[in-house]
Amino acid sequence: MANKFRTLDDVDVTGKRVLLRVDLNVPMDNGRVSDATRLERVAPTITEISDKGGKVILLAHFGRPKGRDPKESLKPVAEALSKVVKKPVAFADDCIGELAATAVAALKDGDILCLENTRFHKEEEKNDPAFVAELAKLGDIWVNDAFSAAHRAHATTEGLGHKLPAYAGRTMQAELVALEKALGSPTKPVIAIIGGAKVSTKIDLLENLVNKVDALVIGGGMANTFLHAQGVGIGKSLAEKDLAATALRIMEKAEAANCAIILPVDATVAYHFAANAPSHAYGLDAIPADGMILDVGPQSIARVHAAIDDAATLVWNGPLGAFEMQPFDRGTVAAAKHAAQRTKAKKLISIAGGGDTVAALNQAHVAGQFTYVSTAGGAFLEWMEGKPLPGVEVLRTGN
Repeated sequence: MANKFRTLDDVDVTGKRVLLRVDLNVPMDNGRVSDATRLERVAPTITEISDKGGKVILLAHFGRPKGRDPKESLKPVAEALSKVVKKPVAFADDCIGELAATAVAALKDGDILCLENTRFHKEEEKNDPAFVAELAKLGDIWVNDAFSAAHRAHATTEGLGHKLPAYAGRTMQAELVALEKALGSPTKPVIAIIGGAKVSTKIDLLENLVNKVDALVIGGGMANTFLHAQGVGIGKSLAEKDLAATALRIMEKAEAANCAIILPVDATVAYHFAANAPSHAYGLDAIPADGMILDVGPQSIARVHAAIDDAATLVWNGPLGAFEMQPFDRGTVAAAKHAAQRTKAKKLISIAGGGDTVAALNQAHVAGQFTYVSTAGGAFLEWMEGKPLPGVEVLRTGN
């Protein structure tokens, strides 16, 4: 994978003005960064370019501003970033024009500068050629380290790659290597665990995966739609009953592709959607008409563990139940811990991604024990759906 994309190994950054696209979209609380995970992820690329004598010019968006909005300024984020990289991070009040040009001209080799929120200009999301040209004047090369924004063809995530020599940063490179291990050329057999509430948001994903993996575990509210499609009584459980035909079509495609679909064989049922609501495990032939399936049952957990044991590679997106409420996190946590143990024993390559998935792995205290955990959300999902990502395609060595 690494040889298909230009990376920092392919360029000498010394003395160069490096326009570095990063993800600084961090949670804030009273004007302070409340979770620095994303800053820590981009720190190695920033530090490497700086240490090699490159002039680091950070490009990033923050929030969804409609024009210039002081509440969406990157200034407090730049201050927090300087603590993470342990170097001063200068700040410019705009990302183009005289303010930006003056700040860039003042940089010495190894200096770091953060430009203001690129989305203060509507031309950013439109990938406007004139805006791209203005940005390109500020740099000699462009490095994209924001995989999380790679599914967007914006000026700073894709447009600059057509104007300047383009390279993947270390975070981007790690993500591409991990995803290649997951679905590009994985060690087989491959299993995917796909959960979450709705089939409707993951139809493309499921249809792509049945042709890529050997077994597909379906959990969460999605599983109820599949069970309903097969004629199982699911009581008052969350399901998209109008997608029964879609679920059956996906199962037919899986059978044609020789991909095993693993659905729950029992369920944890409660009568109220609330934490610690009284619950009971039932077989699928005995779900109470007024009950709600909120998690997989013990036999299903055992089946998921067996499927993980049979696999060499695991790709995971979405929880198996209502994991944000105890005890309905039991199935997700048990599967996460089992996958972590197999990974630790060097018997499994485990790749996980998506917001709820990351939260669930953190809840199980095993996120650090997976081979790779992507924080990229939408971009991770689109990659798994088999869609080309504009911010990745522009980095290919064939371009």
